[in-house]
Amino acid sequence: MTSRRAVPRGRSNPPRWNRRSASRRWGTRLAPSTVPPKPPAIPRLWRRVRRTIWTWWLWGAGAVYALATDHYKSAIGFALAAFAFAVTRPREKAPALGLDHEFSTSSDEFLASMVGATGVAFLAGNSVTVLNNGDRFYPAMLEAVKSAQRSITMEAYIYWDGEVGRLLADAIAERAAAGVKVKILLDAIGSSTIGDDILGRLQRGDCQVAWYNPIRWYNLDRFNNRTHRKSLIVDGRIAFTGGAGIADQWRGDARSPEEWRDLQVRIEGPGAMPLQTGFAHNWLETTGELVSGEEFYPPAGPTPGRVDVQTILSSPAGGSSSVRIMYYLAIACARDHVWIENPYFVPDEVAIRTLTDAAARGVDVTIIVSGRYNDNRLARLNSRRLYGYLLEGGVRILEYNRTMLHQKTMVVDGLFATVGTTNFDNRSFSLNEENNVCFVDRTTVAAVEAAFMSDADASDEVELDAWRRRGWVAKGSEFLAQFLKDQV
Repeated sequence: MTSRRAVPRGRSNPPRWNRRSASRRWGTRLAPSTVPPKPPAIPRLWRRVRRTIWTWWLWGAGAVYALATDHYKSAIGFALAAFAFAVTRPREKAPALGLDHEFSTSSDEFLASMVGATGVAFLAGNSVTVLNNGDRFYPAMLEAVKSAQRSITMEAYIYWDGEVGRLLADAIAERAAAGVKVKILLDAIGSSTIGDDILGRLQRGDCQVAWYNPIRWYNLDRFNNRTHRKSLIVDGRIAFTGGAGIADQWRGDARSPEEWRDLQVRIEGPGAMPLQTGFAHNWLETTGELVSGEEFYPPAGPTPGRVDVQTILSSPAGGSSSVRIMYYLAIACARDHVWIENPYFVPDEVAIRTLTDAAARGVDVTIIVSGRYNDNRLARLNSRRLYGYLLEGGVRILEYNRTMLHQKTMVVDGLFATVGTTNFDNRSFSLNEENNVCFVDRTTVAAVEAAFMSDADASDEVELDAWRRRGWVAKGSEFLAQFLKDQV
């Protein structure tokens, strides 16, 4: 018999259950401090009370107790409240640290950080036009649609019945009948009043229309996630985006309360492609169809301009709002001025600290918000409640009282500007699908600045003493509204 040579066994890794764990003392020792460098001005008590009220498991425990004590109606009420609070709670992780920067918007570090932090590069070779009010952007959109040769895609939170909607539907249907591929994605809540007339016109033109996130029993856990994007892309090369939906209140030139004030941008060139990408992702999620082909993604051609464009897509699925990161980083790097226009301005504690820190180092921080003409009373109450912290920190607040102001823009130091769909509130940062386009071209930035200065001339400045003297009814309403701050 042949003897078997003994083969030494190699030492295998011990099973996971038998491995030695790291000591608990290392749990947070190497992590950055989670305590903000400067405490927020807002009293922590009310912040904690609000968050406690919106803790779903607390209401769930109430439901279990009520059920155990045979209070069935109360148990149903507690259970419904727990479900509502669970599905509407913010899921986004906002930055609280790393917002103190020694470099400015004029430095190479700023653009590199903006690209790295958002994960989105600037695309060169674009032509960009800033379009103020419906008298300018609706005709430009209709002209682009009528010139379409291969594809038209649209994503809209608001598409309502009216003259503007019918004109656009007729133009789109005509091109679809001529062989242009048309895909339209409408938010199931925001565009629910589009009406049978417009849908019939689109159907007769053989257009494809899908509804983003309709309310169904099996997706109630995400009913609060809406697409708030407004994008129109023609042939994959021309794109429009901004604050405006498709509805008659955006017609005109902001001359009266019946004509809303808003701003859109027209992008021609490679910068249109990311908006197409955003549409394609949500179309795939909604319909299961992959958008592909040269009709939607044309090969690179001659560049029509010289503007670098960064298009940031924000979605709660990502876990952190890229648009919020863009806003906070730009404000932290400002050295001369930060000018923001936003109708629903409800900053969180970190945003307030970032804005007041900028004002403290000599930056002109001016914010224009929608004033007495505001279609969201809850957002306005929460915004006015926070005025004091901003005014005491040196921030100027102007209220636009000519009509409803609806654009979402920011200009920093005359070097950087952003235009998009994102409101400066938790709903846009944490719950909605949004998009913003950013520019570092001085001509484009100057056009956004000119719009801001014109609106500032038509606005009323909020004085700290006057704000403090507001009545008890206003203060009481604002106090109650704060408990829904994270959901507006």
